[in-house]
Amino acid sequence: MSNTEQSPVVWSPTEDTLTHSRMGRFKAWLEQQGFGPFADYHALHQWSITELDTFWQKVWDYCGLVCDTPADKVLGKREMPGAQWFPGMELNFAANLLRLADGDHAGHEAVVAYCETRPVLRKTYAELKADAGALEAFLRSKGIGQGDRVAGVVTNGYEALVGMLATTSMGAIWSSASPDFGIGAILDRFGQIEPAALIVVNGYGYGGKVFARQQDFAGLIDGLSSLRCVVSVQQLPDQAPIPGPLVTTWDDALAAGAGQAPSFTPLPFSHPVYILYSSGTTGKPKCIVHGAGGLLVNHAKELMLHGDVGPEDRFLYFTTCGWMMWNWQASALLTGAAVITVDGSPGYPNLNFLWETVAKERVTHYGTSARFIAGCRKAELQPARTLDQSHLRVVFSTGSPLLPEDYDWVYTDGAPNVLLGSIAGGTDICGCFVGATPLLPVRRGEIQCRFLGVDAVAYGDDGQPVSDGRGELVCRQPMPSMPVCFWDDQNGERYQDAYFNTFPGVWAHGDFIEFTEHGGAIIYGRSDATLNPGGVRIGTAEIYRQVETIGEVKDSLVVGRQIDGDVEVVLFVVPADGQAVTDDLVKTLKTRIREGASPRHVPKHIVEVPDIPYTRSGKKVELAVARLINGSNKADNRDALGNPEALDLIRERLAAVGLLPE
Repeated sequence: MSNTEQSPVVWSPTEDTLTHSRMGRFKAWLEQQGFGPFADYHALHQWSITELDTFWQKVWDYCGLVCDTPADKVLGKREMPGAQWFPGMELNFAANLLRLADGDHAGHEAVVAYCETRPVLRKTYAELKADAGALEAFLRSKGIGQGDRVAGVVTNGYEALVGMLATTSMGAIWSSASPDFGIGAILDRFGQIEPAALIVVNGYGYGGKVFARQQDFAGLIDGLSSLRCVVSVQQLPDQAPIPGPLVTTWDDALAAGAGQAPSFTPLPFSHPVYILYSSGTTGKPKCIVHGAGGLLVNHAKELMLHGDVGPEDRFLYFTTCGWMMWNWQASALLTGAAVITVDGSPGYPNLNFLWETVAKERVTHYGTSARFIAGCRKAELQPARTLDQSHLRVVFSTGSPLLPEDYDWVYTDGAPNVLLGSIAGGTDICGCFVGATPLLPVRRGEIQCRFLGVDAVAYGDDGQPVSDGRGELVCRQPMPSMPVCFWDDQNGERYQDAYFNTFPGVWAHGDFIEFTEHGGAIIYGRSDATLNPGGVRIGTAEIYRQVETIGEVKDSLVVGRQIDGDVEVVLFVVPADGQAVTDDLVKTLKTRIREGASPRHVPKHIVEVPDIPYTRSGKKVELAVARLINGSNKADNRDALGNPEALDLIRERLAAVGLLPE
């Protein structure tokens, strides 16, 4: 069966969208300058990777980004790693995010912050700029300056955005974590980068409960000897601030710097702006340093062109400050949109809360996880029938592959008129390789396209593109948002090892992917978690696609057990409430997998467990369980898990059924 037959079209752009979306207007603008003509999106994409320098210059120009000193050229050095983008340019990241904070747009809403512990906060672009200037002035008064690290243990709300803008305005480097992280996990991150300043909440609310963390965070401050000042945010208004001699409250810090404008210090294109982190499930996380200009031009492309986000839009991405989607969401400020932030549990007070917020706030662009959409499908939610979605144009999904059945739910009961944009990339590029475009149809179970300027293909083990079928997701040409370095990686060895050792000179991302005959993409899971029963390489997502649409299954996890030179597939199942993994369910699962995938995919063992381990950004932790079942002595970093007790429960179950190695 061909991919076209497998993947029916579930949404198509109207003539108006093809013409008047920002991507459509960008295409026409290029044609007016003598480029093209472009028959369709795919022709535009081919030009974007063939004329890489011209393409990125045109993105910069069309999106209206601002710099203090223009570049000598677009690409100095082209090789990877080490590509040199826009040499000679000087710019400021925060100046671009706040470029619409003056003039006619100053009074427009910039941030609307929802959280479980405080009233909704609404701030205009003028207010956001003023507060960023005030906080920058306060930080400068404490001796913080260019190149210093400012760390935030903050919730997804207003203060996180102000902190980031104040930091990047003066050329310091922003790095954040979520306040539900354990102190060990935070120290594993911030201990490596030695922050000079810390912005920290006194606790947080989640699922209707309050978590006061003053004493924990006082211990964190003691563990960071590099700190020169701490700003305490009253996330829990009825609770005390963080104690300690270095601490100033948020209100006092803003009052101290009131009236000072952001400096918007001009800096080189690749000056560090953010430090992000790998998940850290197998040891201390890698500290991934991103450059200001590279993120800026890439996020402008992704949000304005692919996402079609503009000044009249309202953008809500459900995320935490420990995930790269927070940084992506923050860049929506450069479009002039209102950024609606939500902190707390996505299921509190009920699973409809986020959909209700989307309706109430007239959100045009709503972003969530594939796991959340699957949860809505299983709960049989019907927001399309009960809520006003007249403003909603785009729903983004990321975090894991989106099941075909979840496309069905969105287009029947979820949000039938939207462009469902499944996007995929990573913390490594703080952006996307593949995702959405308003110029192509959406096909059931498929990501729409390669992003513009991204020369992504699937490689076989021989280092050649596969003409048919799946392989390693690679990128053959540089992208401006590839990291400038890893922190404290003097000779670049760890950076080289992470992306360029598999295929020299080519970025290997670590996803197992197939590009379809009409240019779409299907991701089958992480390539380091692929299974090889009988020597046939299969992706874990292929099994999840079959298992997680069965009503009796709440969640699942797949790993390979190495035995006698081969691999057995082991499936862990969390049954739905009131269900159990009976012989009948085992038979149903095996039949569904055999018929929906292949006999090779059928698990040798199906084990009932009470929970599945996840990282703090909501990704299944397959590798830690695979190490457990294969007797690896490699220690896992439990602080990196959102629910480390799930690993203990799996260990107990493996021992009980005789699958735990001696």
